[in-house]
Amino acid sequence: MYRRSSQPAKTAASNTASLTPINVLVAPSGFKGSLSPSTVADCITEGIHHALPTANVRKVPLVDGGEGFARALVSATNGTLHHLTVTGPLGLPVQSHFGILGDGHHCNGKANGTNTNGRLLRLPWPTPTDKESTTTTTPPPKTAVIEMAAAAGLALTPTPTTHDPTATTTFGVGQLLLAALDAGASRILLGCGDSATSDAGAGMLQALGARLLDAHGAPLPRASGGAALAALADVDLRGLDPRLRRTAIEVPCNWRNVLCGPHGVARVYGPQKGASEAQVEMLAAALERFASVVETRLGCAVASVPGGGASGGLGAGLLVLGATLRPRYEAVMEYFGIGDGELFDGCDLVFTAEGGIDEQTTRGKVPAEVAVRAKGSGIPVIVLAGTVGDGAEVCYRAGIDAYASILSGPASLEEAIERAEELLVDAAEAAMRMVMVGMAMKG
Repeated sequence: MYRRSSQPAKTAASNTASLTPINVLVAPSGFKGSLSPSTVADCITEGIHHALPTANVRKVPLVDGGEGFARALVSATNGTLHHLTVTGPLGLPVQSHFGILGDGHHCNGKANGTNTNGRLLRLPWPTPTDKESTTTTTPPPKTAVIEMAAAAGLALTPTPTTHDPTATTTFGVGQLLLAALDAGASRILLGCGDSATSDAGAGMLQALGARLLDAHGAPLPRASGGAALAALADVDLRGLDPRLRRTAIEVPCNWRNVLCGPHGVARVYGPQKGASEAQVEMLAAALERFASVVETRLGCAVASVPGGGASGGLGAGLLVLGATLRPRYEAVMEYFGIGDGELFDGCDLVFTAEGGIDEQTTRGKVPAEVAVRAKGSGIPVIVLAGTVGDGAEVCYRAGIDAYASILSGPASLEEAIERAEELLVDAAEAAMRMVMVGMAMKG
């Protein structure tokens, strides 16, 4: 954790004696590939206190179902993390992990710094069937937690120009599900986010035993990526692992992502994953083919279901398995036992953060989700971001009052990552000093 070696210089705005005490909520996401949500929260808090040592700061780091999701819930419940090798997004072996939540799903307040205050996690427990015992002598079912990014995330690929984004696969996600079943899990929380894939979960389905067939009844190549779905004609689920029928799968995901259409996942996120304009259209057509076949052959409509486009359409593949998709912000807040009323209670100002903000931020990203809810309580929101991209001004309409990049000048990606903590502390201090100017003017 970055610590400034000397005290900040005194300025006119630093004279805090006449300023009303202020309560600040720091509720950031992480900076992907650089800083965890808890580290981001620590840095912002340090910067705030450099400017205003008397500020009362409450830290609530937020995971979004992407990188860090499994570790955060495992830590929060005193659970266990299991490591294994799976097929990565490029079809090569990668080191991965999943978690089993701890006894009673009791938070110990250590979820990567998450302020859980020892509450019980309100996890989704299906109603017991007549055949299930509810006596106290029956051990509770095991709940596993998986983040798809651990098997098919963008961090597991080289730069977008060095691989084919139409060929990335979720096969390893299916392997994680099988490993969770082998560990005895009967309930699985599967977080979507930070994906490198656009295969509608086809690779995952193949790993679980499904057969994806072409017009001649021949199986599509295993782990072949989204483009291969253009040849899909049938889906045979008879070979699925039978344990899946007895397993409840809940998926916190970006609720605003749909599989098909003008705002379908290929067109919205394909370019971010390195797809050219031609590849975007190829993937869009392939995903539409998947949706059509799944609806025709299985009676499962996935084309426009909210969340179906999450993680390159993995949400759609999970719907085929009977999974329940949920808005990730609401689900994650529930898992950590924090309600909106409690989150913003007594708060005067909110700082949130993410690695980058742009026109896509309003489509279910943490800063926008926090801002929308803060606005309901009339609380101003400041966003600190690693980068500010095209169209970021739409964030103002989502309830974000101000945003800024933490970069103070031109820097390479490597330098920005190396200095991320320092830059974030300085940016938080600068933003807080601007707030203090407004406080002083208000009197």
